[in-house]
Amino acid sequence: MSGDAGAVEGPLQGYHHETYVFPLPGGAAGAEPVRWKCREPRPGLLWFDRRCFASEEQLLRALVGRIEGIPDLIQAGPAGLQRFIEGQTLGALYGSGSEISPSLFGQIVSLFGQLARVRPDSLTAERTCKSADRAAEGDTAGFLERLILFTEKQVYQENRADFEGVFEALGLGEASFANLRKHVSGLTGRPFCLLHADLHRENFVVDAERRLWTIDWELAMFGDPLYDLATHLYLMRYPKDQEELMTEQWCAAVESAAPGSSAGWEKDLPKLLAYKRAQSVFTDVIRTALSLVEEPRVDERLLVHVGGKIQKVLSAATKPLEIEVPTVEDVTASLEKWYYKRYDPIGSKRLP
Repeated sequence: MSGDAGAVEGPLQGYHHETYVFPLPGGAAGAEPVRWKCREPRPGLLWFDRRCFASEEQLLRALVGRIEGIPDLIQAGPAGLQRFIEGQTLGALYGSGSEISPSLFGQIVSLFGQLARVRPDSLTAERTCKSADRAAEGDTAGFLERLILFTEKQVYQENRADFEGVFEALGLGEASFANLRKHVSGLTGRPFCLLHADLHRENFVVDAERRLWTIDWELAMFGDPLYDLATHLYLMRYPKDQEELMTEQWCAAVESAAPGSSAGWEKDLPKLLAYKRAQSVFTDVIRTALSLVEEPRVDERLLVHVGGKIQKVLSAATKPLEIEVPTVEDVTASLEKWYYKRYDPIGSKRLP
């Protein structure tokens, strides 16, 4: 498609997809070449989040003219291509925990307002989730219950046989979900809208003109607008002052777009953040354990390092899951036991 194999860049780093970037032949002489990206899901990956739309490209086409900062799309024969935005991710410019510039901050606030205007009955993109599995309009409690149920069944129960020893050693089990449901109950109703559901620093790209582009819409869904804010705050790790400012300006933006969208946020935002912390426990335990398999050498130093990361995630979720935080030594021991139960001492082959 590029006309020159040497012009193809990739595969680019990414967990969920194998991505290649290349220019198409025939560009105007002297013009800056436009590059496009083609990607496919990596086979055999574990997915830890619900997906609502049948096709990211189909969704983006439906959002043209409604959401700013979405890459262009073209169809090149059988392949759907997205324009590759030349620039840097927000994370490359402003690392996790750091304050971002006011102009980029304002563009994120504007994005939330645009999302709030996209109502569930106003979009034609095909959805894969069945009607029976969708919460009724404004039923924020039902929306959150479906997210909890996905984590419980598709993340915990589907992987329990492989990771049961680790889960048990960390005090995680069926009771964890009963505790979580009790902790997050009683949400206020809010009108549903489109959610990106994964707005973190690596999913924003800043071009040479300081325009912010939003990428990776594959986890988009319709639901509680406050959930999108909670996910954003959890993933962005803003400094406290900027987190408070984002919450304040988010309320103004979504209320202007769809009155009632911020109703009850003071009591509900902590509950949704608690869900995000609890969800991360299960996903991070699995991902961390699997990451050991890819290491050329697993030793005590590495185990202590990843054990400390898991302990930190557990510490953040003690309240909603009602668990006690294990020591780093206990976490490390559980990961080590899991690893050597499945692999020989040098990790080079699968044990029967």
